[in-house]
Amino acid sequence: MKTRIQIPKHCQHCGQAFVAQTTTTRYCGDNCAKRAYKLRKKEEKIQQALTEQINTANDAKPQTLQSLQTLQPVFNLKNKEFLSVQEAAELLGASRWTIQRLVQRNVLNAAKLGRRTIIQRSEIDNLFKTDGK
Repeated sequence: MKTRIQIPKHCQHCGQAFVAQTTTTRYCGDNCAKRAYKLRKKEEKIQQALTEQINTANDAKPQTLQSLQTLQPVFNLKNKEFLSVQEAAELLGASRWTIQRLVQRNVLNAAKLGRRTIIQRSEIDNLFKTDGK
């Protein structure tokens, strides 16, 4: 006997709502799955190149090695759905206080989780979108 379940989900690549027929479906269609795969492979290559540079920079200046190590966490932050204030500041290249001011002015929506302030990744993405005005 075949069951036809319908699970409302959001595509992990484009964010569009769709109805999935299995519990493991992550993308709204074949195109989004292919694009997400290409993006994943691109990020893996970038990550691999960064680790190679860090490994070969043993004889390099300490400043160069430090700057390479600070780039590595930024790529990991791009995959996270929820960010702390510190992580959002690192991703935007701003200070923690700037992010706190944006939250206080309701420019950036955030939620409190105990003592931590959590910011959804889509809120940061929406921060730079304009309505054409």
